[in-house]
Amino acid sequence: MGRLSYDGVEKLEIDDRALAHLQLVIGSKLRRGESFLFTWRPDTSLGGGRVSVWMHPHASLVFRFAGSRPPRINRAWAEAMMNAANSPAGLSLVPEPPEPTPGAASGESSL
Repeated sequence: MGRLSYDGVEKLEIDDRALAHLQLVIGSKLRRGESFLFTWRPDTSLGGGRVSVWMHPHASLVFRFAGSRPPRINRAWAEAMMNAANSPAGLSLVPEPPEPTPGAASGESSL
């Protein structure tokens, strides 16, 4: 399990594969100077509920991965998360869609 730490206070524990996709989306948004909300549901052992943080280019973020190998990126999943991040509701961890079959036509990417 990896961990995303935000300003040293809020922490999200999540598997490395999902964390790599979040890092790609969050990094893309912040590199462009775009601020946005990121919302997740903490584990019930931590009280459950919902946490929302305002992501901005000056936020202190740490992406800590449990494993040493970067996972393969599912472009469809990253694009689904980017679409969420660009919406008024902000970024949330959406379910991973199936990867497109090789040779399938793909549209222009927002990443």
